[in-house]
Amino acid sequence: MNIYQTINKIMEEVPAIGKNKKNMKQGYSFRGIDDVMNKLQPLFAKYKLFIVPELLEQNREERKSSNGGSLLYSICKMKYIFYAEDGSNVSAIVVGEGMDSGDKASNKAMAVALKYALFQVFCIPTEEMKDPDNEKQPSSISKDEEIKLLADMEELIIATETDREDIFEYFKVKNDTEMTPKQMKQAIEILKKKPINQRKVDVF
Repeated sequence: MNIYQTINKIMEEVPAIGKNKKNMKQGYSFRGIDDVMNKLQPLFAKYKLFIVPELLEQNREERKSSNGGSLLYSICKMKYIFYAEDGSNVSAIVVGEGMDSGDKASNKAMAVALKYALFQVFCIPTEEMKDPDNEKQPSSISKDEEIKLLADMEELIIATETDREDIFEYFKVKNDTEMTPKQMKQAIEILKKKPINQRKVDVF
């Protein structure tokens, strides 16, 4: 695959990465570089993608901390080149900032730059995307029509001796109140194809 196909494939499979880490000093939640690497590395290996970093610019300065100590502040302008198996590539240029009392300011700046390059190239969400079919959307049919659909489905469930849990598992819902009218209609059409009093079928 070329680089565009490879990135799209990874985007299809990369899971959400929540802001599960907490900055204790400033109180904000964030996603760490370790979280990102742990999720993406298996996908990079699977689809044979790798990244080559290039430092374009670096600025360093010394600052004073609130307690009078010294802090090293580093700003790194990084270029990350994403290569696919066929040699095609795209690049992303990002800026990372890092501060440390020792020798890790540049390391932190590069880690931040890589993290945001990955976030932006692969559009990694902070929470799982929800399936619209499994969401209770505002119904375009009346409440009476919805009640009738539910009754028709219930009648067919009894007539065909279908296990309700099989239906709920099929549509990935907990019970019939979570089913949309569209899902109820689909269930009714499937149930209509089942012989009466025959429990075992291919679908439910």
